[in-house]
Amino acid sequence: MVPSTPTGPPVEPRDAATVVLVRDGDRGIEAFLLRRVAGMAFAGGMTVFPGGGVDPRDADTSVAWSGPAPGWWASKFACSPELAVALVCAAVRETFEESGVLLAGPSAATVVADTTPYAAARAALVARELSFARFLADEGLVLRADLLRPWANWVTPPEEPRRYDTRFFVALLPEGQKADGATTEASDAVWQRPADALADWKAGRRALMPPTWVTLTEVDELGSVGAVLDESREVSKIIPKIVRDGDVLRVVLP
Repeated sequence: MVPSTPTGPPVEPRDAATVVLVRDGDRGIEAFLLRRVAGMAFAGGMTVFPGGGVDPRDADTSVAWSGPAPGWWASKFACSPELAVALVCAAVRETFEESGVLLAGPSAATVVADTTPYAAARAALVARELSFARFLADEGLVLRADLLRPWANWVTPPEEPRRYDTRFFVALLPEGQKADGATTEASDAVWQRPADALADWKAGRRALMPPTWVTLTEVDELGSVGAVLDESREVSKIIPKIVRDGDVLRVVLP
């Protein structure tokens, strides 16, 4: 909700990428969630998946790439191949920055099992002192686009002062890696069953935006990592609306 209805034309949304990391837990599928620091300009205090805005340098086509070609991703997200490259790179970069999970490996068929040797590079990426393409090249790593699956495309309502055109991906936590949530943008991080996260939201223990609770509901209904990764998705833009109900502003899904 927003405190008032803005005037003037809608703000142009910024391209962004979000990754729903999943794994098999003792009681079923789990998703990795971050609670954003309260007071942040966008989604402060909200529980979200790792992700963020596209960096112009994410469009660097020199990245060593394994998996579906940019044209395939462009068809899934109804965008140009150039933007598709940037979105996939942003998805992998932001996941590494915010969770320490790196969807890349020394070859097209491998994934790093331990990301701790890249701690300094991770900090440099966060500080924007290093581009993701340069990091991969320096370390001799191949981006594993084949470990990602397209999931959804949510656009912030036109009424909001900050807007994002966010493409959602899903990915399995690589074997041997750990998601740490060591980011200054999050006050806590947790692996949680989607059903439990939704229960916390309904009980007021977590705050979730519509894209997050809808995605958690979809993942929960599928029930397993295999089903999530095998899910064939037709992705189209979802743009919620903000409507006034008396003195309250509500988000309405199309």
